[in-house]
Amino acid sequence: MPDSTHSPRRAVTLKIPGELYDRLGELIRGTGFRSVTEFATYVLRDVAAGGKLDKQPPGLTSNEIEAVRQRLRALGYIE
Repeated sequence: MPDSTHSPRRAVTLKIPGELYDRLGELIRGTGFRSVTEFATYVLRDVAAGGKLDKQPPGLTSNEIEAVRQRLRALGYIE
């Protein structure tokens, strides 16, 4: 639940399995994403927005975005 006393720009730690982190690092290699954190933030914003972000992520085509979504669904991270 959001805490209204904190700044909306505050950073928090999100723990994910190390294996997933490594796989995401491999997935973004050669794309415009500079880090797994940047990629995860993009994906989570997209999911929170109902999959309707207007901007394309740097370096990914629509087909690549759909492939990422399919992989995340297969891993159980999104429905």
